[in-house]
Amino acid sequence: MNILILGAGGREHTLAWKLKQSPKLSNLFVAPGNAGTAAIATNLNIGVNDFEAIKEAVISEKIEMVIVGPEDPLVNGVHDFFLNDNDLKNIPVIGPQKAAATLEGSKDFAKEFMMRHNIPTAAYESFTAESLEKGYTFLESLNPPYVLKADGLAAGKGVVILNNLQDAKEELKSMLVDAKFGTASTTVVIEEFLDGIELSVFVLTDSENYKILPTAKDYKRIGEGDTGLNTGGMGAISPVPFASEAFMDKIHKQVVIPTVEGLKKDNLPYKGFIFIGLIKVDDNPKVIEYNVRLGDPETEVVIPRLKNDLVELLQAVANQTLNEIDLQVDERTATTVMAVSGGYPEAYEKRKEITGFEMIKDATVFHAGTTLVDGKVLTSGGRVLAVTAFGSDFKEALKLSYQNIEKLNFEKMNYRKDLGFDL
Repeated sequence: MNILILGAGGREHTLAWKLKQSPKLSNLFVAPGNAGTAAIATNLNIGVNDFEAIKEAVISEKIEMVIVGPEDPLVNGVHDFFLNDNDLKNIPVIGPQKAAATLEGSKDFAKEFMMRHNIPTAAYESFTAESLEKGYTFLESLNPPYVLKADGLAAGKGVVILNNLQDAKEELKSMLVDAKFGTASTTVVIEEFLDGIELSVFVLTDSENYKILPTAKDYKRIGEGDTGLNTGGMGAISPVPFASEAFMDKIHKQVVIPTVEGLKKDNLPYKGFIFIGLIKVDDNPKVIEYNVRLGDPETEVVIPRLKNDLVELLQAVANQTLNEIDLQVDERTATTVMAVSGGYPEAYEKRKEITGFEMIKDATVFHAGTTLVDGKVLTSGGRVLAVTAFGSDFKEALKLSYQNIEKLNFEKMNYRKDLGFDL
């Protein structure tokens, strides 16, 4: 089978690495890819939202399946583009159609979906520039901290949590009136703050059947002890030690089943990964958000734990035969630590040479923001590399991840040294 992955990050390199292990794979392409995918697949210099160029590549390279990594093309309707094109309509796309992708594309839409299907989540209200005064009044009715979320896609940076009421009012005005996040904050969702510990649950569905993939916990803040600005993720651990069988049973019954059934009831065709961001509050799960694709860096710990042939698994999604698959998961713990550019998540420099790959032992390096120039691997993004290792528990796995990340080097490289501190 010839397969094309859309995307350029650590998630896409991990998917490529796993697909390469399948005897069912013929040729693998990644658009646009990175230095890591270049080593195991053919990178195509095509943007993930350039649907016409994607079509040309699919036809010329005889692609038989497309896996969509990031949310942007899904929210922009890449799956629908395939279904509405006579040359492409029979090529399976892993990722939901546009209407279902609104679960990530609009926080307000996701909240309404949860309310409609009785899925536990935080109390909330939505506001626009016209209802700014009502927003102020709603903030006054809440206890701090205050949670403000830009409704649209803001590259993982559209959520602000503030302790001071006046700061929260100013932030609301900045988002709605001054368009702090552009069109993403035309509508802002304000919700009650939930106090607890977070985890992510991944579900793979073919629209009829589903499989619950391994749980993971990622670390979003740039600083040790979960301080500082939010990032796209500084590392992840799978499985989550506090997700007991009883707690997972609650997630299954209260969240996963109503989500999959809700998609059917609302006529939202969904073939692909559902990422459910959850928080454990007094031993009960509440949904924080949906993503309509795999998370990054959670992919770097979830996918390596799957023992199944990934091509076979995704073929079952395309054929709606996921119920026939017996999901096999490695019992060991996987951890990944993300190396980022100095200054990230604010301004940072690119094109720094990365060295030390040949020293890596008992770990896998997944490339995120890298590029290949004249045979050298250079940094090209804020989050640069993820180092994944296995262990009998998260402490043992983290020790290996850290031992190996220390062997890698680029100017101003930074990583968190305290992952797992809250477990």
